[in-house]
Amino acid sequence: MDQRKTNTSQAIIAAARRERALREASYRERALKLFPHVCARCGRELSGKRLRELTVHHKDHNHDHNPPDGSNWELLCIYCHDNEHGRHEVAEWYTGEAPEEAERSPALDSPFAKLGDLLKGKK
Repeated sequence: MDQRKTNTSQAIIAAARRERALREASYRERALKLFPHVCARCGRELSGKRLRELTVHHKDHNHDHNPPDGSNWELLCIYCHDNEHGRHEVAEWYTGEAPEEAERSPALDSPFAKLGDLLKGKK
């Protein structure tokens, strides 16, 4: 019975991934037709094999908001795209709306616990 559950959940996950890939492919293709193949942040022009490094960023961070005119999109290279999402997560954390990944248990050790002794020359 557990094997059947595992197979079912794996099939659901695989179907969700396929659906997401198809959805992403459709708006990525539209964005590549609408916009020049240049990163909107750093200005790098990407072509040929490097075109795969150009990603579609949703300005409002809502991947389901895909207007036909592309007003919610901008093309970013993979580096700028990672940076943009990192900045967004940090901003959420500072406003008190920390993403789940940032909610970790506090450290048990203090890296500076014996700093005073080290500065005094004690071991």
